[in-house]
Amino acid sequence: MIETNRPAAAPAEDEPDLLRDQFRQLLRYRRLLGAGVGIGLLGGVYLGISTADTYVATADIVLRAPTDDPFNPSLAPDKAINIGSERQVALSSSTADEAAKKLGVPDSGVPALRSGLQVTNPPQTMVLRFTYTASTPREAAKRANAMTAAYLLKRQESLDVTRDKMVKGYQDQRDPVAKQLDELVKQINAMPSGPGRDAAYSSKTDLQSKVNTLNSNIAKLQALDMAPGRVTSPATPPGDSDGPGLPMSLALGAAVGLALGLLAAWVRLVFDPAPRSEGDVARALRAPVLGSLPRDKSGGGPLLAAGEEDPRLAEEFRSVAFRLAYDSRFADRRRLLVVAPRGSSETAAAVAVNLAASFAETGKDVLLIEADLRTPVLASQLPTDAGGRPRWSQMPGGPGTGGRPGQQGDSDWPDGRQLVVDAGESGAFDLIPGERVRNVARALTSPRATRLISEADSPNSTVVVLAPPVLSYADALALVDRVDGVLVVCDPRAVHRSDLSRIRELISGAGGTVLGAVLHAPLPGDKRGGRGKGKGKADPAAPAATPAPVGTSAPQPIPYEVAEAEQHIPGDGTDTVALRTVRTGRR
Repeated sequence: MIETNRPAAAPAEDEPDLLRDQFRQLLRYRRLLGAGVGIGLLGGVYLGISTADTYVATADIVLRAPTDDPFNPSLAPDKAINIGSERQVALSSSTADEAAKKLGVPDSGVPALRSGLQVTNPPQTMVLRFTYTASTPREAAKRANAMTAAYLLKRQESLDVTRDKMVKGYQDQRDPVAKQLDELVKQINAMPSGPGRDAAYSSKTDLQSKVNTLNSNIAKLQALDMAPGRVTSPATPPGDSDGPGLPMSLALGAAVGLALGLLAAWVRLVFDPAPRSEGDVARALRAPVLGSLPRDKSGGGPLLAAGEEDPRLAEEFRSVAFRLAYDSRFADRRRLLVVAPRGSSETAAAVAVNLAASFAETGKDVLLIEADLRTPVLASQLPTDAGGRPRWSQMPGGPGTGGRPGQQGDSDWPDGRQLVVDAGESGAFDLIPGERVRNVARALTSPRATRLISEADSPNSTVVVLAPPVLSYADALALVDRVDGVLVVCDPRAVHRSDLSRIRELISGAGGTVLGAVLHAPLPGDKRGGRGKGKGKADPAAPAATPAPVGTSAPQPIPYEVAEAEQHIPGDGTDTVALRTVRTGRR
């Protein structure tokens, strides 16, 4: 048998889902993405315009090593030539000076002449590729050919100088030996036959051998092929400019700008403390997101969504109520506490009212308790009428038990006053309006408030409690252990992830459970990304009494004097609520 009442839980953190969620969060930073694309397009325009009049001409040279037999396969050119050194020679100032003489460029223009040249070496070759960039095609080809010719001339001169030095060195060694040999020949001719002449002949043979060796070396050097290389591809005027063109530059700029925008958005996302998606809220609260209110109906309108022209808001509340009804943790006790993180409770009040109407539409006996005793407003904003079912909030001793009108008791709320809210087609539900009291903590933890919340234990009954923001006051925490199920109503862009985690820890520590969250857009007048400081929020210290509904005889709350700025009245609502310690597992 398939279990239908399954506890709602936070979604599993699947890595592909997290990546998709993070990418969707990056797309929220449209300004950063747009700025990145704009900067990239500007860079593309600059690149396209700056390279529109740039032309590149290329010439190739194959280097040769001096050799007496060019067809000898045992000679490896790469062993005789250092291609890296030759590339540096091609880029040297001496080569540029030689090319400047051929081109008629003055000495002041030599640095500019060198700046346009690039020399590269294709891998596994003895080729030097001269690439020259100029403003006109003809000038680029002319200067490229001049630089190649200057390099070959310099290389030829270097090889000739090296050979001449070696020949001169051999000649300097040969001349003394040849002179000594001539003198020895004269002596031999004048000497008589005998052992002395035989010894002189032996010396003559040795000297003749040395002279012949040196002459052979000189002849070999003089017979070398000293060609430095040859031009395989002379430079010709290019037909097109070197740039990628304006369309391609714009495309490249847009791509690079988009990458920069995504990088900036990712950095912004990493350091952004606010949750930017439902997944962030669910992970911080460890509870699912039960609904997201439509943006245009999330605040500023009537509390009851039933009967409006746009049915999306009412359907969203019905969906949230349906999900709660099938959560076994709520179905066991049917007690729901609705709170906001901090700031204004306007949207939380609307959620509590509409959830009560949605539960009433399903045929349940619903009691809505306004436990916001600092700024009670529901009685003045809902279509109410005096009355109610006898079993709801009828305390022993009748209304007003614990303090009669005009008498200040320890706890003036709940005083037995009960209203019926007409929710239109959804039906009706009962409302226990909030009232200003001197000691909020004592009123919320009183036995009468406890008995009032325990009405949810009756068959087919549901209690919805509206409390002040949980991070602003401790009122909600005083009710958590008796209500258990908590629904957090927040604007994800006006609250930090650390705030949501703190809410979860406070509620869990007080013995409660976060059933889920309802998200909404910023209220009218709120700043984007604000910390819930809504416009027009009532001052908790204001002594104004809650107005009674028109046509009802409900008693007014007991008035009290407001303390001066330097005066402190114990139990006036500014004291910190002292919470009792809840043991593990206690509800």
